[in-house]
Amino acid sequence: MAREVKIAQQPLQQFVREIFVSAGMSLEDAEKEAAVLIWANLRGVDSHGVLRIPWYIENIDKGVMNPKPDIKIEKETPATMLIEADRALGPVVTTYAMEQVIKKALNVGIGWGLIRNVTHQGALGYYTQMATEVGMAGIAFTCYPPNMAPYGARTAGVPNSPLTIAVPANKYRAVILDMATSIVALGKILLAIDKGASIPEGWAIDKEGNPTTDPKLAATLMPMGGPKGSGLALMLECLSSVMAGNPLVETELLGKNLPPEPKQEAKSTGTRPQTEPRHIQNSVVAAVDIATFTNVIDYKEHIDHLIDGLKALPKASGFHEIFFPGEPEQRTFNERSINGIPLPEGTVNNLRSVAERFGIRMPQML
Repeated sequence: MAREVKIAQQPLQQFVREIFVSAGMSLEDAEKEAAVLIWANLRGVDSHGVLRIPWYIENIDKGVMNPKPDIKIEKETPATMLIEADRALGPVVTTYAMEQVIKKALNVGIGWGLIRNVTHQGALGYYTQMATEVGMAGIAFTCYPPNMAPYGARTAGVPNSPLTIAVPANKYRAVILDMATSIVALGKILLAIDKGASIPEGWAIDKEGNPTTDPKLAATLMPMGGPKGSGLALMLECLSSVMAGNPLVETELLGKNLPPEPKQEAKSTGTRPQTEPRHIQNSVVAAVDIATFTNVIDYKEHIDHLIDGLKALPKASGFHEIFFPGEPEQRTFNERSINGIPLPEGTVNNLRSVAERFGIRMPQML
């Protein structure tokens, strides 16, 4: 197992901001990108943190990710909106979209936004947490071309669509479910590569459809709960890509024309597995104003009581505590905010290559 080094939040966030400014983003957009990536690392979701940076830079170079997008609202009603993202880096347009649907929810009780032609959005829980901070419930999910095998198949046929739902609490702050519809998110496989570790059998299959424990051979992710995970992924595609008029899964399954994308050459270090999908995706973000239905203070208290009741249940053998969604990540956030963010040696080496390219000084701790 490769070694790890720790770095404090602020110098790492400043370093990340400098990288994206050097890659062509405005300072404001680079700050949004850095905030979302570092938030993931602070919560222990390292699969969606700074290890993604070299891949983002590669995609900016290819023209897949657009550092200066022309983001437009194409259709709008008091409660809904369709946003053309122009291949924006995900955090830039998704933060904007959540801000807009929150405003709509304040006016009419709910805001529902479709984002078309966005690129990787990072840890989706960041955006639903935005809703909880103003006393609302948040929902977000995203879809892209297939990288997960539907139940019964041995090749990709649906995306492993990430889904997050968050609600506010009082004592417990917020409950945040943030999950992929696959057994494990793709980023966990990328993290295993950076750590020089194997992956458990069942996470993925190779290009021949056989189970693999080598993250570099992972070609297709496997669905959570068999037909439940792949069925949920399919329905999320129906509510996002198809509704946005950009049906990515259909296009690939039926062999229709897709915009050309340069193939990524395999590196000698094997920094990317075969599971990387085409990088354009579509997403939904939504906010629900709880005050439209009930008193927000009472609602938060009920969420606290609900969690207290769950935690008081008898523990199963081998368990010392019952966690609610987002609790382990919040504890990690608290610990890493004080003690620093651990980064695998592989991630540090990849970041060093990016820093050298742009002539940026690495943080002293790295």
